Amino acid sequence: MSTHPKQVILGAYLGGVNHHTAWWHPDAGSQIAFDTFEHTARTAERGRFDFFFLAEGLALRERAGQIFDQDIIGRPDTFTVLAALAAVTDHLGLAGTINTTFNEPYELARQFASLDHLSGGRAAWNVVTSFDAFTGGNFRRGGFLDPADRYARAEQTLEATRALWDSWRDGDIVADRDTGRYLARPDAGAFAFHGSQFDISGRFTVPRSPQGRPVILQAGVSPQGRAFAAANADAIFSPYGKLPEAADFYRDIKARAVAAGRAADDIKILPSASFVLGDTPAEAIEKYRAVQREQVTGQTALILLEQIWNRDLSGYDPEGPVPDIDPDPEAPPIIQGRAFLHQDRFATAARLREVAAAERLSLREVVIDQFERGPLVGTPAQVADRIVEFVHGDGSDGFILGSHLVPWGLDEFVDRVVPLLQDRGVLRAEYTGTTLRDNLGLPVPRPGVEASIGR
Repeated sequence: MSTHPKQVILGAYLGGVNHHTAWWHPDAGSQIAFDTFEHTARTAERGRFDFFFLAEGLALRERAGQIFDQDIIGRPDTFTVLAALAAVTDHLGLAGTINTTFNEPYELARQFASLDHLSGGRAAWNVVTSFDAFTGGNFRRGGFLDPADRYARAEQTLEATRALWDSWRDGDIVADRDTGRYLARPDAGAFAFHGSQFDISGRFTVPRSPQGRPVILQAGVSPQGRAFAAANADAIFSPYGKLPEAADFYRDIKARAVAAGRAADDIKILPSASFVLGDTPAEAIEKYRAVQREQVTGQTALILLEQIWNRDLSGYDPEGPVPDIDPDPEAPPIIQGRAFLHQDRFATAARLREVAAAERLSLREVVIDQFERGPLVGTPAQVADRIVEFVHGDGSDGFILGSHLVPWGLDEFVDRVVPLLQDRGVLRAEYTGTTLRDNLGLPVPRPGVEASIGR
């Protein structure tokens, strides 16, 4: 048995404009300038983080037909940003969110294999699907892909992409100057995939990359999503920030991975978290409450509840009670392009009313209280202790950390919390691996060996 403590995986999250980001803060930087991405990535690498994670929005979301500013707006192309970051970092993994509903396996395989080559083996793909026709309006596929087919398409996209990556093997390029022989075998790069979503064959243009297959990330909470992630992903994003429910999710995903023929440690569980630090516990709590009040304005609180109620709540007072009317799930969506997932609308509305009544909270106050996912608040020592407790209690294998202040917020965590984690022996002092798989402790996949595809 290993005597080394379980290591903490850390990812740096840069999500864009939304109610978690204090874009109006006088110290906030641009959401689109390369300096923002570069500073965040360099800071994460200085803190010996495992990877930088970039979210993506494919449509400008709307409320009642009008764009509102609680959204990811102005995000540059993911591959362009990550390729540029590969040139200014040396060890940090580079993870991009790319949709399977609107992209083809050949182009996805080519783009991620290219990024893996350019970065020396640091590419990761957050595999997502699109749930709505509204987003599909920007793409030709929006008109005919039934929502029920999105996981079928995602499964086949990933299966086909792996077939393309595996069409080249290690050692296929000989490049022998003396004999003039370049390829070890004449059929290098040959592939064929036949399924209900894709029927493709040809020759893949990108030789096998340093990781063989880039790291696969996924988020799934529904039974179907959990099964897909447990069978296919190298890491899954967890929505749970409290240890008991996080530990239940952790055990479930690990058990599903084993049932799919994998080792439990072949998939990592990573919740997202914000953080607020103070010199004393009281100072940290005061700062955190101030940030919350700035983030969740009255308008923001109403919009967040409208995602649950699917009703126009603009006539309600944010400082008054939670609406006593029921949600209307059958009405046309008032919020377009933002998913309400994983919860029952009626049960969620009832729970919010119960919390508001028990705690004597206003509509805005209950949103502030209930919509935050496990923030890390306290002195640097308290936050370090909380991370270690959570990871060593098998609530997760690490955290994806984001700050309300872009891009400078991560600096404080790296300067004040990272040294404490290193002193506790749970975070590397230096990188030891050469690829993202190495640093995450993930096995290197062999060509021709497929994961179960959710069957």
